[in-house]
Amino acid sequence: MSHVGAPLRSVALLTGGVIAVSVLTLTGCGSGEEEETARPVPQDIAPAARDRIADGGTLRWAVDTMPATLNTFQADADSTTGRIAGAVLPALFTLDERGRPQRNPDYLESAEIVETEPKQVVLYKLHQQAVWSDGREIGAPDFAAQWRALGGKDSAYWTARNAGYERIEKIERGASDLEVRVTFNRPYADWRALFTPLYPKDVMGKPDTFNDGARTKLPVTAGPFQVKALDTKAGTATLARNPRWWGRPAKLDALVLRAVPRAQRPAALAAGTVDLAEVDRATADRIALAARKGVAGPARDGSAAPSAPAPASAVPPGSGPAAAGAGAGAPQDVRAPAALTAEQKALRGFVVRKSLEPAYTQLALNGESGPLADERVRRAVARALDRRELAESVLKPLGLPAHPVGSHLALAGQWAYADSSGALGDQDTEEAQALLADAGWTPGGARKPAAPKDGTKAGAGASAAASRPAAPGAAAASPAARAAQSRADRPSNEGLYIVGDDKPASAGPASGAAATGGSDRTYVLAPAPVEAVQGALLRQARAVGDTDADNANNADKAKGGVPGAYAPRGTAAPGPASPSAKAAAAGPLGKDGKELSLRFVLPSGPGSESLRAVGGRIARMLERIGIRTHVVKVSDESYFKDHVAAGDYDLALYSWPATAYPATDGRPIFAKPQPATDGSLLVEQNYTRVGTDHIDQLFDQAAGELDEKAARELVKQADARIWAAAGSIPLYQRPQLVAVRPAVVNAGAFGFATPRYEDIGFQRR
Repeated sequence: MSHVGAPLRSVALLTGGVIAVSVLTLTGCGSGEEEETARPVPQDIAPAARDRIADGGTLRWAVDTMPATLNTFQADADSTTGRIAGAVLPALFTLDERGRPQRNPDYLESAEIVETEPKQVVLYKLHQQAVWSDGREIGAPDFAAQWRALGGKDSAYWTARNAGYERIEKIERGASDLEVRVTFNRPYADWRALFTPLYPKDVMGKPDTFNDGARTKLPVTAGPFQVKALDTKAGTATLARNPRWWGRPAKLDALVLRAVPRAQRPAALAAGTVDLAEVDRATADRIALAARKGVAGPARDGSAAPSAPAPASAVPPGSGPAAAGAGAGAPQDVRAPAALTAEQKALRGFVVRKSLEPAYTQLALNGESGPLADERVRRAVARALDRRELAESVLKPLGLPAHPVGSHLALAGQWAYADSSGALGDQDTEEAQALLADAGWTPGGARKPAAPKDGTKAGAGASAAASRPAAPGAAAASPAARAAQSRADRPSNEGLYIVGDDKPASAGPASGAAATGGSDRTYVLAPAPVEAVQGALLRQARAVGDTDADNANNADKAKGGVPGAYAPRGTAAPGPASPSAKAAAAGPLGKDGKELSLRFVLPSGPGSESLRAVGGRIARMLERIGIRTHVVKVSDESYFKDHVAAGDYDLALYSWPATAYPATDGRPIFAKPQPATDGSLLVEQNYTRVGTDHIDQLFDQAAGELDEKAARELVKQADARIWAAAGSIPLYQRPQLVAVRPAVVNAGAFGFATPRYEDIGFQRR
């Protein structure tokens, strides 16, 4: 049993001895492409000078949920909480386009370390006009109240995190009311992370207002906007221009954050209820297709909608084909053709702005128990992965740079970024197989099944067949039964699927389904009246380019993939098998009569198609070295809480957001789990349950190192150790796709940079 600490970084989301690596050489040698790839992708926000922006107007911005709290320091704070705080509360330091903290001149005239001996002292000089919305000056009492609330000494405050605040010894007024002196009891390199956001003493001064009062209201603020209303019934949070704001006035009259689930965003955009929304690949493809068939042009900053060909995912979500492992089982769209046509036409009024999100997707390997408790098996899994192929499958179709992430603690362009993946090594099938053999997993190690009866397949197919629910009414050997079994094997929202099973490749579509494409067929499962519209959209998409499923299938054919792997139904068997394919065909590995199989848990929701596609590719890669993968799909609501955080998985895919303060924010994610007094395991945020004392020591040293170059080297060493432990494998930086009206400026795909809310608006006509 494991205990999970309170979250520090939101999941988007939902990641003994060193084998064959000398301790002295764990310095994180890169891949040789570090200089080439360590550049951030520019943000795409249609930048405009303030004199080109109209005064007034309301921007309606889609968010995932209504905020559970307005207090960012509580455990249930989410991305909407952070967005509101960014617009209404002081941020002493914000991030630039390279993810580096920069002093915010709206609040600070200066902030610097003025003493290091005998103790570190930071002196803040506040902006002379910085006041709260009630007219009171921002000053030392606000800093002190926040320190006492988050310092960890008063258990009456229900705080989720206190990193850095526990290092403060005292806070006092400086030479004037505009100066604040903060003295630390031990050195703290990430001091810029503190007091952002800064809450008024009215919130932080008492446990009641901290715990309950700030959940639903913020009567006192100090940003370009202030909270006007939270309407939980309508699902909106309305921010109005702050009349006491001393900086450049907000261009918008109001900013309305509207809760719109991802699956409903195409309809919300088409209906005109939102002006800006982060969208998935399928919706971006629909907008690109609508632009090509209609009148919509490029964004005002010259950037175009996704340059990739619009694939079959341009069909309305849930009503079109499912790419390999993507989108299958999504709710079917049963609207009338006229409604679908009108919605597609309305999407012409939007463009897609794209960049890379400041977050990376990783493969997490649960090292608490089972085969993955052995570091050699974890390293074998990692060495089986072609991370570049995985990155390209997600990013290349979008026209975005497709470089695998080389660090757990920073992203390309950030000061702390260094490719330390060399501490683990690149993809190497033979090395992966050797590691498994050294761990005792051999082709003859699995228990032999009983002789087949009544036509049941022997070997892997038999055990897989036994583990799958039979199709209703299926007969053992009839063609109809095989077709029914094929339909049952297709991914759905819930269930268990085993990579490596022999599945009928000739099974046709379900009755009433429409087929598109050639030998690699894709089926549109929808009521007959809707098929005509879907077919037209599919033909348009096919005319522009191939589907993701086509690309994935062609790549597998070129590489000599394994028959029966997790691939689109109808995929033909490849030609001559590679050595790794022959090894896989010999059967799964085993030890002491037990088969080597891993439980791969993935989310089933309509917004997780890309994640499932990546999961399918990973499963095929592992199959090539003899590891069977049981793919289990669970609801989005339970995926992280009930599976990842609870440790109920062997393999999982989820993302961590980037941070400008890796020594502080990285430690709880990679800290070595510690036994609790009740015998359970306290994992903090280390959901892989893999860590070492040395990694913890390196984080502690980096957090206390005031020399930036020395701190960077310590972070690099910690990252190399994390790679070598093989508990989590960074794959790729996530794409950021934002649908927006072309007239909206200074907003879109922000990348690393903190939004300047006062500069967002509509282009002047």
